[in-house]
Amino acid sequence: MSGPAPDGRVSDAVAGHWADRATPRSLRPYLRLARIERPIGWWLLLLPCWWSAALAAIAAGAPTPNLAHLALFLVGAVAMRGAGSTYNDIADRDLDARVERTRSRPLPSGQVGTRAAAVFLVLQALVGLLVLLQFNGTAILVGLGSLVPVAVYPFMKRVMPVPQLVLGLAFGWGALMGWVAVFGRLDAAPILLYAGTIAWIVGYDTIYAVQDIEDDEIAGIRSSARFFGERLRLAVGACYGLCVALVGLSIAAAGGGPAAYLGLAGFAAHLGRQVLRLRERDGAGALALFRSNRGAGLILFAGLVLDAALRAWVGRA
Repeated sequence: MSGPAPDGRVSDAVAGHWADRATPRSLRPYLRLARIERPIGWWLLLLPCWWSAALAAIAAGAPTPNLAHLALFLVGAVAMRGAGSTYNDIADRDLDARVERTRSRPLPSGQVGTRAAAVFLVLQALVGLLVLLQFNGTAILVGLGSLVPVAVYPFMKRVMPVPQLVLGLAFGWGALMGWVAVFGRLDAAPILLYAGTIAWIVGYDTIYAVQDIEDDEIAGIRSSARFFGERLRLAVGACYGLCVALVGLSIAAAGGGPAAYLGLAGFAAHLGRQVLRLRERDGAGALALFRSNRGAGLILFAGLVLDAALRAWVGRA
């Protein structure tokens, strides 16, 4: 059984990150609770927000997404990903102690106490609330709705064969926020985008869960990777295919043009490459594929932004 590294680093954290090199030792366990050294988490929370903001720009005829909104979503994603990770670690501290990859996290390894972690959770949530209060009233109400799936997700791995569905409900919520922040209402386009984002999240988090299949079997933790088993690639491919279809429908509903669909095609190609490279018991390979979803999401975002710019330019010509 392994524990934390001599300097307290978490076993699956990014090696050499500034959070483990350039910060006071007393703060490092809290930065690890917030997963600061693993930015892929807040990227994956942020990208649906940015997609939605870009889709709203297309529908509104604006040349760019609202830049202030993009910046607020960035701050909010970092804060709320940290809060969500801290909450998840508090809820899972006993389970994490039984899994090789997670037993070196700050709570199961004893670097941070439960009460101190709870205080840190509240502080991060307050930052997220301050960000949310910068938007219109409807956006605030919609944003508060995300707390329901966030609250129940850590417990779903104990009862659901595919808890990633609830993670999708929580992590994909930003697909609604970018649109409602501009229009003050929800329409077909953001709802379709949200549904597609949920399918994307189930797919990529199934890939992520490949790392823990053996430990999860021993600990009795449920995951989509265990549930799909030998049908892993087929299931991830189906999730990704559904994602692409639904995002395509959302682009159509927003009045998107060729550049948006070009971005979607690049996104789809990236997802297809992941499926082809996925192997059932290749944990290291699965982690690399999971992290590559930042690039996939940025391809789609670039296509949506370009489409908004081109449509605005053509409209002024």
